[in-house]
Amino acid sequence: MTARLSATSPLPEAVTAPGYAPQAHGMGIVHIGLGAFHKAHQAAYTEDALAAAGGDWRIFGVSLRSPDPAAELTPQEGRYTLIERGAEGTSARVIGAIARAACLADARAEITAALADPATRIVSLTVTEKGYGIDRATGGIDRSHPAIAHDLAHPDAPQGVAGLLVQALAARRAAGIPAFTVLCCDNLPENGPMLRGWLTDFARAAAPDLADHIATEVAFPATMVDRITPARTDATLELARQLTGLEDAAAVETETFRQWVIEDHFPTGRPAWEAGGAIFAADVRPFEDMKLRMLNGAHSMLAYAGFLAGHEFVRDVMGDAALARLVARHLEAAAATLAPLDGVDFAAYATALTTRFANPHLAHATYQIAMDGTEKLPQRILAPALLAQAQGQPLDAFAFATAAWMRYTLGRHDDGTAYALRDPREAMLTKAVSGADGAEAVAGALFALPGLVPAALAQDATFRTAVITRLDRMLRDGMPAAIAAEAA
Repeated sequence: MTARLSATSPLPEAVTAPGYAPQAHGMGIVHIGLGAFHKAHQAAYTEDALAAAGGDWRIFGVSLRSPDPAAELTPQEGRYTLIERGAEGTSARVIGAIARAACLADARAEITAALADPATRIVSLTVTEKGYGIDRATGGIDRSHPAIAHDLAHPDAPQGVAGLLVQALAARRAAGIPAFTVLCCDNLPENGPMLRGWLTDFARAAAPDLADHIATEVAFPATMVDRITPARTDATLELARQLTGLEDAAAVETETFRQWVIEDHFPTGRPAWEAGGAIFAADVRPFEDMKLRMLNGAHSMLAYAGFLAGHEFVRDVMGDAALARLVARHLEAAAATLAPLDGVDFAAYATALTTRFANPHLAHATYQIAMDGTEKLPQRILAPALLAQAQGQPLDAFAFATAAWMRYTLGRHDDGTAYALRDPREAMLTKAVSGADGAEAVAGALFALPGLVPAALAQDATFRTAVITRLDRMLRDGMPAAIAAEAA
């Protein structure tokens, strides 16, 4: 029987062990959203910071709903294998930065205590765009979001991020403990300022005396994160076993590339993340725009078109010559909307992205990337489309991406096989397109959805026609033929 990974497990020479004594360092970070991306990104940077500069910066990882992360990590004393895969080969390291893992449903008292503990100086977040409950039109709270509605009604037993943060910040203020820094690591535009406005709005409704404190005294540094991390599969766990000789229920695989740009505003301190290559900048927004419009925008486009063309993984998309040309076109169109950024060559960045997308070792599913389209489309596709429109640039790439998303919302492949949209507004989307006959009707219904497509685009005849023409071809001839025609 193969032994399970633990703090005392002997490791093969080829596997990198923690370069410090994890048990000698206390916890200073509570991370909410304990998924694969955090384990591949922020936890790996924290691992490097601990090895280089020490400090009490280990992580208490919290999942809001699923008990699986804690069930996987706890028997392994927080250890897990991070498998990094690139064209240059595959390597593995064991991460020791996570000291404790728990699920809110099972350990509310412990999590609440950790959030209020003076030792906790940073609360970081990766709960996905849909996890917050942000009203995109106002930047405040979406009162219809289940977590927001629950936490407003039950402030003493919050289930969502807003309720937990406000409860903890109130407890710290009452006890005279400095506020922790709130570090959003999700793909939201200007995520630090956005989160400040959103949480302040929640506090106005739930704890009015705390609103000004959050608005003026709590730090919300902006960040840009980048590392392609596919969902874990049984193959991931088997690869971890082969590399380490141990069973590891929490293993994660990712690409070798990683990037983290952070606004350096941490009043109560931070780990030495620069030891892992993190970039501290006065203004993160240009980096964020580059990543959202180029990497994330191209990802969304290729996910919808690729999934409907029968390509299971991103690497398969890049093997389709026509679709690869559309990826290159999208990257060029997105780059054209960006202001110059010192030290960054957008063409070189685009080339690097195509290489990363084609990584043969990563099974990054198009269906996974296609999730939560209504949360992702505004900043990835529609925002740069607006800029392109205002600057008189071609809209073809953005029109094709929008049409591909619209085709995806129909919930059926060209052969009629059904699939779930996996979108927080799935019911609304399904209702909108139900009974719509033809591209013009489908597009009209989706353009009319509240709070999604900006009016300047939805009402622009040129953009509408460009979208409808492409959607009509997708419906009439099928996605592969539509891709070929678009790339011709």
